[in-house]
Order: sequence, then structure tokens, then C-alpha cells
Amino acid sequence: MVDAGRKRISFNDIVKKIGFPTIFIGGFWILLLIAGGAFGISINTLLSDTIKRAGMNGILVLAMVPSIQSGTGPNFALPVGIVCGLFAEVCAIEFGYTGWSWLFMSIAFSIPLATIVGYLYGRLLNAVKGSEMTIATYTGFSIVAAMCLAWLMIPFQSPKMGWFIGKGLRETIQLDAIGGDKILSNFWSFSLFGEKGLITIGGQKGIIIPTGMLLIFFACCFIVWLYFRSKSGIAISAGGINPKFAQSSGIDIDKGRIKANILSTIMGAIGIIVYSQGYGYTQLYTAPLMMAFPAVAAVLIGGATASRAKVSHVIIGVIIYQGLFTTALPVANQLFEGTDLSEILRMVIQNGIILYALTQVKGGDN
Repeated sequence: MVDAGRKRISFNDIVKKIGFPTIFIGGFWILLLIAGGAFGISINTLLSDTIKRAGMNGILVLAMVPSIQSGTGPNFALPVGIVCGLFAEVCAIEFGYTGWSWLFMSIAFSIPLATIVGYLYGRLLNAVKGSEMTIATYTGFSIVAAMCLAWLMIPFQSPKMGWFIGKGLRETIQLDAIGGDKILSNFWSFSLFGEKGLITIGGQKGIIIPTGMLLIFFACCFIVWLYFRSKSGIAISAGGINPKFAQSSGIDIDKGRIKANILSTIMGAIGIIVYSQGYGYTQLYTAPLMMAFPAVAAVLIGGATASRAKVSHVIIGVIIYQGLFTTALPVANQLFEGTDLSEILRMVIQNGIILYALTQVKGGDN
């Protein structure tokens, strides 16, 4: 007999707990994987690309958690932190660092810079309460535009970054010249379900696992998870949930919002460094302009809302978003074989996912 006191879990309860956008887009991704296999596309390749892109973008999506928890909403000013990371990267190249030393020094340079910039940005958000997301978007756009001038005017001397004629930095800086190309991605990488067995160290077949990149992503996830279980993190979350109650309890809400945005900016700076090494080159000028929107979409797809977010939402969201984005293009190209629609399809798929995620902002149960 079924225990009368035990509550029966219905399908609607599951949907409410996980969130309809997460279930819908996750299911659509699985259907695309099945369709890809039917078209003869390697499932291992699709899953390898998904894991790689999830590792590259994971920390950028993680940067959304502190800002959402503090009550300032999704961090549409993510380019502020990204610019700090890019500046740290080019400074490390300018000082002659290569390989692992370049990676570590880039992160070391980015953290104090992002802390200062994040503090100033947090002060700005405290001055415009109620309009944070609008102000954040234009702040990100403004910083990117201002840095377009800085990339041309700052007197960097390294021949690995400058234009061959004239002054300023190149739009794209190749990282293989300094040994930074995929340095984390290839660290302890291995292959699952390859031709030589279940696990093949350094194998080129099967599902490639970029161990180093995933390790730093999960390390950052653990730091953020641990922080929001500390006294300071709980105070930030309390201020985001109910500002009036938190203030009456003696919590300094403005200080908590500044701390959260400092952490978010630091995550954005570290995230772009990991992203750049995985991509193989650093892109300057207008490249960071729209990078906040996919990150926001990913965390919302994972089950977060505009007021509550967890590390689990980041992990689920970045895998589903990047999986769908990675799988949809080759499947669509096979479906419309003989046409050159790759760029059009990329824009339709990416912006369609972002639009759907933003319209379903009241996603999962938090």
C-alpha cells in the first residue's frame, strides 16, 4: 500500500521545480542530437564541442550569480569585467610572460583591477536603484566604446600585439605565439569512448574532456557556492530577497551589493581569460560588446530568475545553451544542404534562444 501521508509527485510538480524553459530547451537539444546522429554527424564530436564551449563560457555565466543574488539583477554590464580581463591579458604579453606564466599573471593582474572597477560599478548601481539592468547595459556598452580608444592610444610596444603599420593593438591577438593557445584545454585532457578503449589519455577520438578548463570552472563554482554560505554571502542574499527586512535586521544592503558586483566583475575578468585561451586568441575592440546576453540567457535557461540564482543553474544552463548552440548549426546545415546559411542560422539560433530565455524569466522554483 502507498503511504497515505506521502505526497505524490506529479509531472506538473517536476516542471515547476526544474522550470519549463529548462525542460523544453533541454529536450529540444536531445532531439537535435538524435537528428544529428541520423544525418551521420558524429555524436562524439558534438558532445566534445559542447563540453569545450561550456568550459570556455562557464565562468562568464557564473558571474551572473552574485549580481542576481544581491538584488541588482542579471549583470548586463559583464563587458566591464571582460575588459579588465582583456587588459590584464595584453599587459601580461607586454611584460613578456609566456605559457603558464602568462595565464597566471593575467589572472593575477585582472583580480585587483576588477576589484577596483567592480567597486566603482557597485557604487554606481547603488545610486540608480530600480534601474539597474538598464544602467548596466549602457555601462557595458560605454566601457567597450571607451576601451576602443584605449587600445589604440596606450603605447604598448610588443610586436606580438601591435599593427604592422601605425600605432595601437591589433583587433585579434594570436595566443599561440606566446604559448597560451588552449593551455588549459589540453592540460590533463583525455578521451572517453574512443577507439582504443573507454579512456584514452590524449586521444583524438571519442568525447574529448578538457580537464584543465573544467577544473578551473568547477573551482570557481565551489568558491562562489562557498561564499554564499558564509556570513557575508548570506547577508547579500538576504538583502536581495527582502531589502526592507534585511535593513531592519541591521544588514548594510548597499555594502552587500558592492561586494556582489566586485565578485561578479572578478568572475567576468577571469572568465574571459579562460575563454581566450580556449579560443586560441584574444579579441579586443567591440568583441566584448554583446557577450553579456548569452551569459544571461544561459543562467535563465538553467532555472534562475531575475532575483534568485544558484551555482547549479549555471552548470545546467551553460551545458544546455552551448549544447543547443553547438548542435543546431551542423544539423541545420545538413538539413539545408547545398546552401550557405551558417552565419544566418547562427544569428537566428543564438538570438532566438536569448529571446525565449528572457521572456521566460520566471523559470524554475528557487
